[in-house]
Amino acid sequence: MELLNNRSKVFFAGMRDGVPIALGYLVVSFTLGIIAREAGLSSFQGAVASFINLASAGEYAGFLTIKADAPYLEIIIITIVANIRYLLMSCVLSQRFSPKTSLWHRLGVGFGITDEIFGITIGRRGAINPYYNYGAMAVAVPAWSIGTAIGIDMGNILPEYAVSALGVALYGMFLAVIVPPARDNKILEKVIIVSFVASLSASVLPWIGDMSAGSRTIVLTLAISVAAAYLCPVKEKVK
Repeated sequence: MELLNNRSKVFFAGMRDGVPIALGYLVVSFTLGIIAREAGLSSFQGAVASFINLASAGEYAGFLTIKADAPYLEIIIITIVANIRYLLMSCVLSQRFSPKTSLWHRLGVGFGITDEIFGITIGRRGAINPYYNYGAMAVAVPAWSIGTAIGIDMGNILPEYAVSALGVALYGMFLAVIVPPARDNKILEKVIIVSFVASLSASVLPWIGDMSAGSRTIVLTLAISVAAAYLCPVKEKVK
C-alpha cells in the first residue's frame, strides 16, 4: 500500500508539472495541424501522427514531405534526422535509471521524451521514477494530439486567408526556439545564419535545387551538422 501511495504521489507530481507543458503544446500543435491539413490529413490521422511522434520539428518535416508526395523512404529519413536529438536525450536519461528499473518502464519513459519533458525530468534529483514521466505524459501527450486535430478541423472551417496567417505561426515558434540560445552562443548563431543562407541558396542552385524539399533538408542538415561539429567541437570540461 505504501508503494502504491508513493507511485500515486509521484504520478500526480508529474501531472502538476506537465500542465504548463500541455498548455503550450495545445497552442503549438494547433498551428502544426494547419500544416497537416495542407498535407491532406484528416483530424483523426493528424491526432494519431502527433500521438505517435510527439515532435514538432519531426512532424513538420514529415507533413511537408507528405504534402510534396515524397516517397516513404524520404519521409522516414527526414523524420529520423529531425528527431535524432531524442537519441541523445535517451542516452542521458538512461544513466539516471535505477538498475532495478524494468525494460518496459525504460521504454515507456523513452516513448514520452520531448524537449520539455526531458527538461523537467533531468531537473529532478535522484534516480528517475517512471511514474513521474507517466504523469507528465498523461496531460501533455493528449494536449499535443488534440491540438493537432483541432488545428486541422479549424483549418477546414476558417477562410483561406486566416489559414495562411495561422500557418506563419509555426515559423514564429521555431524562431522562438532558436533565437534565445543563439544569443548566448555565438557558434550556434553562426550555424543558424549559415543554415538560412544555405537553405535559400540550395533552392535555386543547379542539381540540388532540382531535389525535393525533403531531400534538400536531409542533405543540408547532415552537411551543416558535420561541418559544425568538425570546425567547432564542444570542449569537454575537465573535472
